[in-house]
Amino acid sequence: MLLVKKMSLCRFIHCRCLHHVRRHFHGGRVPGEDEGLRVIPFGGETDDPLYIDLPEPRRSKSERKPYPTPMKTLIKRAKEERELMKLNPCRVLEHPPDNGLLVPELVEVSKQVYWARESLLIGISKLLDFIPVLRCRFCSEVHIGHVGHEIRTCTGPKSGFRSAMHDWRKGGLADVVFFPKCFHLFDRVGKPRVVHNEKFDVPRISAILELCIQAGVNLEQYPVRRRTKPVYCIEGRIADFDPVVDDSANQDKDPSDEIPQRSSDFGTDMEDGKGNLVENHIHPLVKLNSKEEESLKHLSAGTMESWFEMISGTRKMMEKYSVWTCGFCPEVQVGPKGHKVRMCKASKHQSRDGLHAWQEATIDDLVGPNYVWHVRDPSATPLSNTLKRYYGKAPAVIELCVQAGAPVPEQYRSMMRLDVVPPDIDEVDLVA
Repeated sequence: MLLVKKMSLCRFIHCRCLHHVRRHFHGGRVPGEDEGLRVIPFGGETDDPLYIDLPEPRRSKSERKPYPTPMKTLIKRAKEERELMKLNPCRVLEHPPDNGLLVPELVEVSKQVYWARESLLIGISKLLDFIPVLRCRFCSEVHIGHVGHEIRTCTGPKSGFRSAMHDWRKGGLADVVFFPKCFHLFDRVGKPRVVHNEKFDVPRISAILELCIQAGVNLEQYPVRRRTKPVYCIEGRIADFDPVVDDSANQDKDPSDEIPQRSSDFGTDMEDGKGNLVENHIHPLVKLNSKEEESLKHLSAGTMESWFEMISGTRKMMEKYSVWTCGFCPEVQVGPKGHKVRMCKASKHQSRDGLHAWQEATIDDLVGPNYVWHVRDPSATPLSNTLKRYYGKAPAVIELCVQAGAPVPEQYRSMMRLDVVPPDIDEVDLVA
C-alpha cells in the first residue's frame, strides 16, 4: 500500500515538473494556452485545466445539487443585506442590473453570445448529416458515431434484464446540446416572479436566450422594458419613478445597433430589411458548403469556436445577471428570483407543494454539456465494457466536432485521456 502511494506521488510530481518545464521553454505559457480555444471546461474550475479528470457520474434523483457558493457565505451575505436595509430603508440601487439598467460592458457580449448560439445550432445541424448521433431508448446516454458503444451503464427501466446494455436509437440536435427553457420576464425588476396562475400566459424560451435578452439583446417577438433611470428600494420593495413608454421606444436609439428579428427555428429564412446583415453575424466557417472533406473540417472548427465563444460569454453574463436552478430538477429561471409555478416533480416535491427549491445555477444548468465517451477511431470496433477504465469523455459538441476533423482542444486532452494507450482485450489481465 505504501509503495502504491509513493508511485502515485512520484507520478504527480513528474507531471507537474514536465508542465512547468514546458512553461519555461515556451516563454511562460504552454502551447495552445492563449489561443482562441482556451476555455476552462465544465466543472473544471481549477488552477491547472490541463489535468482534468472525468466528470463525476450522475447524482441520485433524491440527492440535492451541490451549492456553488457555501451555505455559510450565503447566510453571511443575507445578514449583511438585512443590516444595510435597517440602516438605510430608502435608498437608490446604484449598481446594474439590480437597479433596472443594463450593464454597459455586457451589451456587446450578449449579442456575441446570441449569434454564437445561432452559429452553433446551424453548425451542428450540418454536421449531423455526416456524423450520426445515437441515444439510448431507455436512459439519457448519448453516443457519437455510427455504432453504439458496449459499455454497460444503462440505468433505465428493466436494465437488469439487459445486463445494463443500451438500446441505441437515432438521436438529434437536442441530444448533442441541451438548452433548458425558462419563463420570459418583460420587467425583470418591477415584476421578477411568475406566479402559478400565469404559467400559461407567459412564454417560455431558452434560458440562454432569456439571459441575452436581459443583458441587452432586443428581439421584437420577446419585448422587454428598458429603463433610463435607476429604481429605488424602500423597505425591501422596488419603487419605480421611470415613466412607462411605448414598446417601440424600448429599442436602442441607434438603428445600426439593433439585433434583427430571427425566428426561434434556426432553419428558417434569416433575411431582414438590411440585406446581408444577418449572414455577417454567422461564423464564416459555418456558412461553408460542407460537401467536401476539407469543407467539413472547416465547418467543425467553426462550430467548435462558436461553442467556446458562447460558453465564455455566458460565464461573463452570469457573473452579473442572476440565474437560478431547482436543487432537485433541471428547471432554471433567469432573473432576480425564481418563479412560483408549482411544476416540480422531483424528490420531496410534496413537502414543497410542487414549488422548486431554488439555488444559484452554474454553467452546467444553463447549457447542458451532455458528456459522451470519446472514440479515437470511429472505424474500429465498438468501445468495450472491459476497457472502460481506459476511455475518456468529452462534451458531445466537442466529440462531434473532433470526429468531423476539428483539432482537439488543449483543455480537453486530459479528460479525453489521449495520453492513455488502451490495451487489447486479451491484454487486460497483464496491465497493472
